[in-house]
Amino acid sequence: MIDLERHGVSVTGNGQQAIVFLHGYGCDSDMWRDVVPAFDTDYRVISYDLVGYGRSDATLYDPIRYASLQAYAEDLIDILEALKCENVIAVGHSVSAMIIGLAATRRPDLISRLVMVCPSPSFANDEGYEGGFERQELLGLIDILDVNFMGWAQQMAPKIMNAPHRPELSDALTDSFCRTDPDIAKHFAKVTFLHDHREDVKLIKQPTLLLQCHDDILVPLAVRTWMETNMYDAKLQVLDTTGHCPHISAPAPTVAAILNFLRPAVAA
Repeated sequence: MIDLERHGVSVTGNGQQAIVFLHGYGCDSDMWRDVVPAFDTDYRVISYDLVGYGRSDATLYDPIRYASLQAYAEDLIDILEALKCENVIAVGHSVSAMIIGLAATRRPDLISRLVMVCPSPSFANDEGYEGGFERQELLGLIDILDVNFMGWAQQMAPKIMNAPHRPELSDALTDSFCRTDPDIAKHFAKVTFLHDHREDVKLIKQPTLLLQCHDDILVPLAVRTWMETNMYDAKLQVLDTTGHCPHISAPAPTVAAILNFLRPAVAA
């Protein structure tokens, strides 16, 4: 039985149907703080920290087990089962969009709908696919993390947030990156940026909302188009905001888009 406390699991809300929120690389569940309250009235809201982040027990982090996203998908399934959930709506940001996708293909009886916030099935360019980066660029990124993780965090956080009019948001993301154990952050970076889950997302059958932003340094327009074209039942919505973290920089439009996507299911 999975230990919910050691994964920093939080459960709020008054509804019957469960909705779970997973954070992205270098973050923790607190990054959903401006989104979660909007769901408390109608849903049973679950959030938790990926192993090695936030309130999770860092001693659970086994680099061999967590060498792929499949282990994180297993954690998600175990947590939902421990909470006796069914018909779950899963919301995942960035790399966690792939985690919820992997869990959904393994347990379609458990997860009924997906919301992928700024997802990318593969960051690497390939023949016929524009992921945004050459593989050598990604390997160079990993090398930089090995040498100077804190410097990378301070340089990249403002570019990832892309909200120059609100520097406090970039500062918060930088702080989140820097709170992470550097060894865990470096290892998880390899799992995050070197993964290729293009074939996996093609297997997702659940209705899926793809939420993207303008000027996302990590996810080019071509990735959005590829996902909408190659997924079984995906709807793309580009929010009128910039960057890679709309749940932080533009929580109200993010909430509105998710609720609009879920509304037909609630009405049914």
